[in-house]
Amino acid sequence: MSHKQKLNIIVILLVILECLLLAPTIAAHAASPSTNVYEQRTIHNLNGIGKYYMGREIAQVMGHTGAGWLERPNREAEEQPSKIISVLNLKPHDVVADIGAGTGYMSFRIAPLLTAGKVIAVDIQPEMLDIIEFFKKEKNISNVEPVLATLTDPNLPPASIDLALMVDAYHELEYPQDVMQGIIKALKPSGRVVLVEYRGENPFIMIKRLHKMTQKQVRKEMQAVGLVWRETKNLLPQQHLMVFEKPNTNS
Repeated sequence: MSHKQKLNIIVILLVILECLLLAPTIAAHAASPSTNVYEQRTIHNLNGIGKYYMGREIAQVMGHTGAGWLERPNREAEEQPSKIISVLNLKPHDVVADIGAGTGYMSFRIAPLLTAGKVIAVDIQPEMLDIIEFFKKEKNISNVEPVLATLTDPNLPPASIDLALMVDAYHELEYPQDVMQGIIKALKPSGRVVLVEYRGENPFIMIKRLHKMTQKQVRKEMQAVGLVWRETKNLLPQQHLMVFEKPNTNS
């Protein structure tokens, strides 16, 4: 083999290696047959955890050190979260679960509307719940209840909530099917789930790919746990707002 041929082989190998690094969603090996709904892969996106659910890689959780991002002053201008609240059709006695509540940004904006109800602010990070407790005292809002969840369980009583809201949170759930099953049990008959996610269909939305979701993917995953899609509102600058409902089996 000539020196030139050896160089060509080396170049080809380097190109193959680069392609593998730039295509993180390619599996390192075929998944072994399993009844498990999750698949672990060794080659994955740097912003993912290497676990896949229904063809989607799960994103890394934004830790409590990112609390400042949630409370940034320009969030209303960028995302217009007040529009989310305006279309939730909340009633004064409703019980709303803010899943992945973080600092309680949405919780504390919803709570004043629930004059006879409350917001259950659910998160897996105790540090986030500490921030919520701090804001409860600072804002003098008593109807926000922090709840520590686990990776697989939102820790909500059966038939206890009217609405579960997830704003930019669902894509980070490490066990999405398990958590959704827990949420469905916690919903009252005909209770709603509202998911807000950055639009994965739009490559020009400058959010990391794994922190965006397409409407098609969300609807597929919600259908898998028995939720019924009701509507998608594209009233937000960068996000889908998708409404699902728990079937009322008593009707």
